[in-house]
Amino acid sequence: MSNPNDPYVERTVVEEPAVVRREVSPAPASSNTGWWVAAVIAVVVAAGALFLLSNNRTDADLQAARDTGRAEAMIDNAAVSAQQAASSATDASQRATESMARASAAAADNARAAADRTAENTQAAAATAADAASDAAATATDSPPAQ
Repeated sequence: MSNPNDPYVERTVVEEPAVVRREVSPAPASSNTGWWVAAVIAVVVAAGALFLLSNNRTDADLQAARDTGRAEAMIDNAAVSAQQAASSATDASQRATESMARASAAAADNARAAADRTAENTQAAAATAADAASDAAATATDSPPAQ
């Protein structure tokens, strides 16, 4: 007899006259689910094996992939270097502009100071010339005329 608590066993009890009591338990129906799962797994394994065996990379393909990767890396490095050079050039240009502005301002200050000194020297020379002329005029009026 099987376990009375087994949920998969269906029992049919047929009661006949008290002399004979018979219990009939039909066998559980078989399921084909296990076979379907095994078939799907076998197909997946076969497909994977076919893919692995048919994926023949040659050395030329691998070398071409390496060369392509190397070329891309060199292009990336060149782009980074160009960006750094452009940044350095921009910084140098700004520093040169600032230096030229300072030099121009200093030259203008020096020219202004030189012009001021020249004006002062010119005024002093004019005053000296005026004094010399008035002294000469005074000396000419003080001395007798020559005969």
